Amino acid sequence: MTTSVLVAGATGDLGARIVRELLLLDTRVRVLTRPGSDRAAEQFGGEDRVDVVTAAYDDRPALVAALADVEVVVSAVSGTRSVIVDAQRALLAAAVEAGVQRFVPSDYAADYRRVTPGTNRNFEIRREFAAEVDAASIRATSVLNGAFADMLTGQAPLVLFDRRRVLYWSSADQVLDFTTKDDVAWVTAHVALDPDAPRVVEVAGDRVTSRELASTMSQLTGTPFRLQWAGTTGALSAAARIGRRVANNEDATFPAWQGMQYFVSMFSGEAELRQVRNDRYGPHEWTSVRDVLAAHVGAD
Repeated sequence: MTTSVLVAGATGDLGARIVRELLLLDTRVRVLTRPGSDRAAEQFGGEDRVDVVTAAYDDRPALVAALADVEVVVSAVSGTRSVIVDAQRALLAAAVEAGVQRFVPSDYAADYRRVTPGTNRNFEIRREFAAEVDAASIRATSVLNGAFADMLTGQAPLVLFDRRRVLYWSSADQVLDFTTKDDVAWVTAHVALDPDAPRVVEVAGDRVTSRELASTMSQLTGTPFRLQWAGTTGALSAAARIGRRVANNEDATFPAWQGMQYFVSMFSGEAELRQVRNDRYGPHEWTSVRDVLAAHVGAD
């Protein structure tokens, strides 16, 4: 049984949730933090089953020492290429050198493997790092979960609450995969403790269309929410390319044009999950999109 898991990115939103789920499974957790940061100590200092270790990603000996006797590395780091590729590459190499048995990369996304090159930057850098993981002498498991359902409450402008509209591109009947961060953390913790986990674990807390979202919002609010066609995915992809060129903010994690690229990947169907196995780790009460929206609008 897995007894020692190191979590990178543990002070982030998703990483902290993963640590919490691992602790609920009676696992000892090691949290990796950068030199000079007190955040991890402040966040986890009161938990006797959490050890905080310090190492910079460009300090190979310190990383290897931090990974000593660790069985599984779970990465929940967030950022652009300097983090998803460069920092994780250093973490992966140190894990191999330290004899770590398994590695969970920071994917937590839709199925980036089939997305057309050039249409989604964040998916491309994940695909780039996945190739390095596959070439390394370590077992790895990626968690693919679609989009975070939590983002439907405002971060992802799909449901326009004030205008009582639900957007769609190309087809209002394209299936969209959503999973809450809590549910992603739950399955990631189980993946970390599963020595037989496959290369990819796909889960979807809910699978809905824009048409169904409009119907759900109408029911929850008692006010009609209408569908609004926003164009084709091809036109949106072109707009994202222009926005990317004009904005000149390549290092931004979630610029507006990246959000456009996510919608292109989702509404084109390329990023749709094809092998969802929600039952892999037994019964679980998955949070539905309706639950998320109901909580947001204060509906029963």
